[in-house]
Amino acid sequence: MNDILEALFHRRAVKVFEPVKIPQVLREQILDAARHAPSSFNMQPYRFFWVESSARMATAAKLCLGQMPAATASALVVAVADIGSLAATSQAQLEWMRRSGFSHAKIRDYERTAKIGRILFMPGPLGIFGAVKWAIFRLVNLWKAIGMPPLFRQDVLKWATKSTSLACENLMIAAEALGLNTCPMEGFDSRRLSRFLGLSVRYHEIVMVIAIGKKSPAYAEPPQWRRPLDATVTVL
Repeated sequence: MNDILEALFHRRAVKVFEPVKIPQVLREQILDAARHAPSSFNMQPYRFFWVESSARMATAAKLCLGQMPAATASALVVAVADIGSLAATSQAQLEWMRRSGFSHAKIRDYERTAKIGRILFMPGPLGIFGAVKWAIFRLVNLWKAIGMPPLFRQDVLKWATKSTSLACENLMIAAEALGLNTCPMEGFDSRRLSRFLGLSVRYHEIVMVIAIGKKSPAYAEPPQWRRPLDATVTVL
């Protein structure tokens, strides 16, 4: 079986880890895999906090409601949807294009796309601009098929959450391929964990916390069940 498929099919949400230190080289490979996930407009609207020091791990595990995966993991990765990074990301990509010798036409096209993106993704004060965009797009939709962009702050965060989740999957598959195990968790005190990490209520939202380590030999995995393909997939 292909190594990637093997890692994908063998990945499980491990509940108990044994104490091992994750080398820096593995940490960087895992996080590098995460940032290579596809993202809408290549905006990469996420941040990852790798928590591994004993004191911070203890605090983070407590804020993950004391769950066993969090309490026994070698590290915790807090995946955060970040809509405050969009302007800086587009500017960084523009500078990279200039350094990499892209043609003036390509750079102008990207500048135009980035400008349109800023307009589409800008909710404005009190969501006023979002309401205006909603009215315009609904009007256009009366006579032609058209996609609806994120209109309000929560829509933009939802958009960012999709890209963040893709990056999380890359992270977990990479960890499995490198001989480590993971457990994604949605049970955490979002308000206190955000404060612990210094996040902004306006720009950030925690998507999940991923426990990473080596499965404890004492942990017995239950059998895995998945719905059959014909209950999941419709071929048209």
